[in-house]
Amino acid sequence: MNARAEVGLEVVESGPLATVQDLGRPGLAGVGVGASGAADRSALRLANRLVGNPEGAAAVEVTLGGFAALARRDLTVAVTGAPCPVTVGGRGGAAGAVLRVRAGECLRLGVPERGLRSYVAVRGGIAVEPVLGSASTDVLSGLGPPPLEAGHTLPVGKPTLPPSSVDFAPVPPLPADELTLRIVRGPRADWFADDALPTLLRQPYEVTPRSNRIGMRLDGPELVRVREAELPSEGMVPGALQVPPTGRPTLFLADHPVTGGYPVIAVVLSADVDKAAQARPGMRVRFVEVRS
Repeated sequence: MNARAEVGLEVVESGPLATVQDLGRPGLAGVGVGASGAADRSALRLANRLVGNPEGAAAVEVTLGGFAALARRDLTVAVTGAPCPVTVGGRGGAAGAVLRVRAGECLRLGVPERGLRSYVAVRGGIAVEPVLGSASTDVLSGLGPPPLEAGHTLPVGKPTLPPSSVDFAPVPPLPADELTLRIVRGPRADWFADDALPTLLRQPYEVTPRSNRIGMRLDGPELVRVREAELPSEGMVPGALQVPPTGRPTLFLADHPVTGGYPVIAVVLSADVDKAAQARPGMRVRFVEVRS
């Protein structure tokens, strides 16, 4: 725990998955360490701005709601990302708003109607001990703090910026049924049949339940390869659409491996990877090519 921090929250319920996330560990792929960090970076940044934190301060990433935490002292919080029912001490709250949580009150997040991941920022930031410069939990490598469970306590740091002058931030609604993601042609597009990229663009794919922070597994038309040779492992980035032997692509997300041995047919624009992080199983994903 940071020497300037003291316990601020005690986890009562963690839901399907709750982790501590900041903006990750960029720049370490050369030594085999992925960036990790918030799956929806724009939502994390907004939550921190609302409570007057630096944009990269650590917060709690909550997957599909069900999170509850007891305030050990008076706190200022904001919930962004997937809009979900929020209560403070049994009183109704709102996503995208600055909320005051008194000592002894419980903050609860219900299941979002749309989207997948919500973010709980606390003024002062979650002050867990950083690993390689980041407080992020990487579920692939195991770096960072473990996923949160009931009984875990979270230290909160001292504010370093003035309070925000904004108490509510409306955002466009998340799509309910179909998500459109922009792509550019990938470095191994020539490993595929001529109609593979048109196939990827022509019909939507469906997000499968086997998706997680590492990658979004998609089901849909097969993308046929014309080169079957072994591909040496090469560097991967968030948004890479890697195609395994099944012919169905996997979209790499925050905790993706730094290298991979399957060809990448296309890469989702960085700005759209945040949108992809909010896609739930069963949602349709449509790809649109843009020219770089």
